[in-house]
Amino acid sequence: MTNPPPGYGNPSEQNPYGQQPPPAQQPGYGIPQGPYDPQSGPGTPPPGPGTPPPGYGYPPPPPGGYPQGDAQLPPWLGAANPYGPPTPGTRTLANPGDRFLARLIDAAILLIPLIVVQFVIASAIGAILGSVVSAVVVFGYEAVMMLTQDQQSVGKKVMKLRVVSAEHGGRPTDNELWTRCAVYGLPQAAYCIGSLFSLVNVLSLLWDKPLQQCFHDKAAKTVVVKEA
Repeated sequence: MTNPPPGYGNPSEQNPYGQQPPPAQQPGYGIPQGPYDPQSGPGTPPPGPGTPPPGYGYPPPPPGGYPQGDAQLPPWLGAANPYGPPTPGTRTLANPGDRFLARLIDAAILLIPLIVVQFVIASAIGAILGSVVSAVVVFGYEAVMMLTQDQQSVGKKVMKLRVVSAEHGGRPTDNELWTRCAVYGLPQAAYCIGSLFSLVNVLSLLWDKPLQQCFHDKAAKTVVVKEA
């Protein structure tokens, strides 16, 4: 009978030293295992308790932190934050676009009364006196709205704007509101020159820094803020 070749059928003959060969190492041993983070790679430890997953909420702050506003601004007023909501406890200035839209809405409301003044009353009493009546109409509208509607005209209500004191951010005094309305509306009584002054007055907020005040704001020591 032919004996089988050594190593077949007898485990002891497969390893003459009686020791089992070490198991083959699988690929990946020695690499820390853990959740995979697509930004940091494998082996990244999980975030701590309360840490939101990456990609949620507001974007990370820019180098140096969020802007805290212009040092020349009063302490109650903060600069607009492009990275999130305004700083708590502060209010932000209304941007020129919102203020112009608010004025357009108010102009649309006053359009019919001013047309009546210009084409009916002015034809009877003259263009110069008609300008005086138009100025009184504009002044009266501004005064009624500022004094009875929490410093908001119809246009400002729509655009969520409010006139406040530049000193403390609260309600201006009645005298300050009367002054604001007078400087805004009454110069239009001057025929032609008054209309030119009104145009420059409304545009002056574009170059006034840092409070973006028109002439009537400077006279009354007021600013226009954006409501939250």
